Amino acid sequence: MIVLLAKKICVLHRDETREKRLKSLLIYLRDYKKECILSPLFKLFEAALELAVPLAVAALIDRGIANADNGFILRMCLLLAGLALLGMVSSITAQYFAAKAAAGFGKEVKSALFQKIQSLAFADLDKAGISTLVTRLTSDSNQAQTGVNLTLRLLLRSPFIVFGACIMAFTVDAKAALVFAGVIPVLAAVVFGVMLATIPLYRAAQGRLDRILGATRQNLAGARVVRAFGLEESETESFSKETDALAGMQRRVGRISALLNPATFVIINLAIALLIWIGAIRVDSGALSQGQVVALYNYMSQILVELVKLASLIITMTRAVASGNRIRDILALTPSMKSPAELPDQLREDHYAVELKGVGLRYHACADEALAGINLAVRRGETVGILGGTGAGKSSLVNLIPRFYDASEGTVLVDGVDVKNYPLDDLRKKIGVVPQSAALFRGTVRDNVRWGKPDATDEEIWRALERAQVAGAVREKDGLDAAVEQGGKNLSGGQMQRLTIARALVRKPEILILDDSASALDYATDAALRRAIRNLEDRPTVFIVSQRASSVLNADQILVLDDGKPIGLGTSDELLNTCAIYREIYETQFAQKEAAHA
Repeated sequence: MIVLLAKKICVLHRDETREKRLKSLLIYLRDYKKECILSPLFKLFEAALELAVPLAVAALIDRGIANADNGFILRMCLLLAGLALLGMVSSITAQYFAAKAAAGFGKEVKSALFQKIQSLAFADLDKAGISTLVTRLTSDSNQAQTGVNLTLRLLLRSPFIVFGACIMAFTVDAKAALVFAGVIPVLAAVVFGVMLATIPLYRAAQGRLDRILGATRQNLAGARVVRAFGLEESETESFSKETDALAGMQRRVGRISALLNPATFVIINLAIALLIWIGAIRVDSGALSQGQVVALYNYMSQILVELVKLASLIITMTRAVASGNRIRDILALTPSMKSPAELPDQLREDHYAVELKGVGLRYHACADEALAGINLAVRRGETVGILGGTGAGKSSLVNLIPRFYDASEGTVLVDGVDVKNYPLDDLRKKIGVVPQSAALFRGTVRDNVRWGKPDATDEEIWRALERAQVAGAVREKDGLDAAVEQGGKNLSGGQMQRLTIARALVRKPEILILDDSASALDYATDAALRRAIRNLEDRPTVFIVSQRASSVLNADQILVLDDGKPIGLGTSDELLNTCAIYREIYETQFAQKEAAHA
């Protein structure tokens, strides 16, 4: 049934690509075939009962009331009551199956969307846009679910009533029924004309909604910055412009859609007036009975009601089709990052733990180089400091190791094997990452630390917390059961950073990446943390990204970056003699530190 609707809409648009998109979403109804069949069938049964009502009313008038036959009148009243009861039961049953299928469809689509989003690489997420993906998961999915529900209930019922009433009118009186034959094509032209005009506008409105969601998300994330610079009024004005544009677009499509109901009412009422006029003439000539005129009037009224329902269905379906196409666009994305099925067998312990050979990175094909000419070889157990100013490419470099992004040039090797030849799960199990922006999830301390190792015992969690220098703060709260709000809103910046470090340490990674993860810590806590990591019994290979010279002072190697290019590599003592930028950072920061202690 839904396939038929999809085909009709696609024929109207003459767009084969869109038809394929619509069909592809129908696979999410595969587990609800029974409901998709039973719901329309019960609705058709209800429609058949409804078409029988005018005939029963005509018989009631012509035979019961005209002949004062009380027994016949009682029988007809009982028949009408029985038709109403059967129709109600059939309608409730149909709506139950339609709701079940639609809810299942919505669940499957959202699950598929979420799974697809999880499979996309960071570059794909950057390209699609977070606000767009959120809209697909929420607004578009709900709109498509509503479309399925109404389609199952009304797609066959409404046309069946319209054409059934027309056919039944011909069985009553062919000449009077010519009014039906004339009015239905006019109504169809009005309905489908409105639909063709509104579909592209609904699609454009959804795109505008994406922009508003993106602006809202950005504004909320940077609320402190907005207030710090006193830009509330300008941001409010900018948001108002976006919402005004969306409101204007919705008003425009609303005006077109609003024409549907009055247009159909005018056409139907004119047809009813014409029908009564013709019926009166034919009753006067003896060709029709009064009951038959009432039956014809009832059939015309049924057409009016069903066309109003059909109009609402079409409006909903135009929005659902636009939403379905947008959902399909995301489901059709092919992840740009491929993951091999098996772990490479050429791993060797005598290789470097991590090696970068001539590595360069562009986030997009036409973008400037974020990294260029990076060469670095790191042995197991070594600590590497990556130093540079804001925008130097430090985070970009370490994101290549767990393969969050693929290098545009050169090769990134882990244990002597190109990271592109690793299954992503196997590669990332070897690596513990503490991101630059601490991200915690709603739950408890235990829940958040177990993201690093789902089966971690309480003893392992406490050990990780001790090493991350946050065990004391956790004990002061409710221990491992202490609540963590979404985003760690009930924690200080330092506590959030240390919890994310504990989350990485609990998995005992072979490679530990600390991406400027101690920026909120004081110097003493930072030093204690680095000392604890250096004394780990399993001695991971550590990458420390920082803007503090003190954080990388004792590293085995320090790589200094400037504008994505390496300008120095060596120990701290070596760089003080060979790298002017490192020497400048070192002298400036340590001079400030000494002044603070003075």
